[in-house]
Amino acid sequence: MKGESKMVFKSKMKWVGLVGLVLSAFSIFIHLLLARYTEDGISDYQSSVTIFSWRPIFENADLPRTSPLHRKFWGPVRRFEPLNPDANPRGYYAAPPLQTNGYIFVRIQGGFHEIRNSISDVVVVSRLLNATLVIPEIQSTTSSKGISSEFKSFAYLYNEDQFMIALAKDVKIVKTLPKNLKEARRKKEIPMFRVPHSASPYFYLRNVLPVLNKHSVVELVVSDGGCLQAVLPPNLEEYQRLRCRVAFHALRFRQEVQELATRILNRLRAPGRPFIAFDPGMTRDALAYHGCAELFQDVHTELIQHKRSWMIKRGIVKGKLSVDSAKQRLNGSCPLMPEEVGILLRAYGYSSDTIIYVSGGEVFGGQRTLIPLHGMFENVVDRTSLSTGWELNRIYGLEVKIATNTPRIPTFVQEEMKLEAWKNSGPRPRPLPPPPARPKYPYNIEGWWGWVAESDNEPDRTVMELRTNAHKLLWEAIDYVICVEADVFIPGFDRDGKGHPNFASLVMGHRLYQSAASITYRPDRKEVAKLLQETRDHLYQANRTWLTSVRMHLRKSLFDGLTEASAKSKLLSFLSHPVPECSCLRSNLNEIPFPGLSPPSQAQAQAALGAVHRCPAWIENALIPRQRDKDNDEDIDEDDSTSSGLFFRPRGGNHEVGGGEINNKEEAQLEDQEELEGAER
Repeated sequence: MKGESKMVFKSKMKWVGLVGLVLSAFSIFIHLLLARYTEDGISDYQSSVTIFSWRPIFENADLPRTSPLHRKFWGPVRRFEPLNPDANPRGYYAAPPLQTNGYIFVRIQGGFHEIRNSISDVVVVSRLLNATLVIPEIQSTTSSKGISSEFKSFAYLYNEDQFMIALAKDVKIVKTLPKNLKEARRKKEIPMFRVPHSASPYFYLRNVLPVLNKHSVVELVVSDGGCLQAVLPPNLEEYQRLRCRVAFHALRFRQEVQELATRILNRLRAPGRPFIAFDPGMTRDALAYHGCAELFQDVHTELIQHKRSWMIKRGIVKGKLSVDSAKQRLNGSCPLMPEEVGILLRAYGYSSDTIIYVSGGEVFGGQRTLIPLHGMFENVVDRTSLSTGWELNRIYGLEVKIATNTPRIPTFVQEEMKLEAWKNSGPRPRPLPPPPARPKYPYNIEGWWGWVAESDNEPDRTVMELRTNAHKLLWEAIDYVICVEADVFIPGFDRDGKGHPNFASLVMGHRLYQSAASITYRPDRKEVAKLLQETRDHLYQANRTWLTSVRMHLRKSLFDGLTEASAKSKLLSFLSHPVPECSCLRSNLNEIPFPGLSPPSQAQAQAALGAVHRCPAWIENALIPRQRDKDNDEDIDEDDSTSSGLFFRPRGGNHEVGGGEINNKEEAQLEDQEELEGAER
């Protein structure tokens, strides 16, 4: 009896132990799920304890915010401090009528910057034609069969409700066509217009409006990044401000995308230091369009040339296939390489531990093109080093797994035949594609030799490539938020693969509208190429005269770049330079234009910005406290005796260039001279 009770007790203990193990395993599983999917687990990110690949390295003490050096590198540009955003209507502007002329359904093709430009244009066209706008359809997402079904087209990137609410006083917007018109569209019974790039307002009034009145619906297919001319007649200036309200207020990213961008921005600012955002603008299409293939001198040259040949056959490029890339670079037609941008920033005085955020959905050439920039700056990061894989997967939604079709492995005889044919194929462009026996590497475009060597046409995109193109929209949305909010922004290139303003141009336009006084360098690539050519043999031991020239150029680019943008970029994309139509000044430009500016500089401001509207009273009153704070610091601003910072600095932190030390007195004289020459230009 005693033995039986003992056995029962042992049996119960086994069951208790088993239940305990099951509960422990279940508890661990729940904790893992919470750790993975709870946002609060990483929202309070601290730079000292990180779950990301970036671990900040700071060798120099942070500059006090009141120091002249801090103002030189990070402070606001005083000339543009009176400039404020003001996209509100200024004259008679009626609300959209309840009864419209019909519906406009729009399909938009292109990348991130083309979509953003096109959406602003179609809203203006809808207002012009007194039409009801159906939420535009983004082809980059609807054509991607592998993306999540949680988000449809426009809602994949932007917040639909915010878009409709923000424009309620401008345009009547609906989410879908009525049922009868939706059925007619399926049967392709509604009239369609393939709108030309930068069409005039009169094109729509003359060609589209009569059809809209007759059929009550039209479909517009918009590509090339815009369906309305950038500069409108003076009597349509209110439509320019409508463009600003669309791009800078109504177009808000989807909540999940916006939240991730904000978290990454907070992680960038967690160390308590300002940062630079750099957009390389180095895409294969842009390099091919502008004839910059020889910047790489490797297999990527052949890829660029193949793309250029493809563009020539389709009439996108009018020039020859073979272009002197060195000449193009000296003319300023090619992007600045990351190494060149790093040299400019170091020459200007930014220290090696400056935080640099590299944006862009694609940097052609891969990470190896960024190696020189990493060598000059220790804290070079991008979105992947500031976020986890599951955070990025979360913004994609639940996507189905794409079945990969593994190619049939050729027999040994076929391998030998291909290798022999490769050896005896005769003269070909250099560099040669790799032999068939060489394996493919993930950092090259997969299977590139198969179509570069054998086909004149670009290969059809796979489902995975279409999905990646949709993901790029989300990546660039994150980069866009960070670049707009960065303390300093510098572009490597401002043109895309069709010669139009690109992602960086939109960022610079948004920064000019939102915070005109923030530092946005607009280097003249032609002048930079000339400066780099001068010291090519002694690039990393540059003398003081050359450093002075670089610093003067970057300082002047803060202002001179606006004049160039007004003359060139604005003619192609209004959002790249939305002043003076969407801005105002605290005071009349003729009375108190910009504090501390000489008359020649005032004339330059007039030329760059145009006749800027005076701010309304409510903006003037809101800025009075800010003006008082600035007046208290004016004595610091006037004493701009900064030290230069140096090009390359030893670990000990000694400020040396070519063996010589620049003291504060000499640097003060240098800065005063730069200010004087900049004002007299």
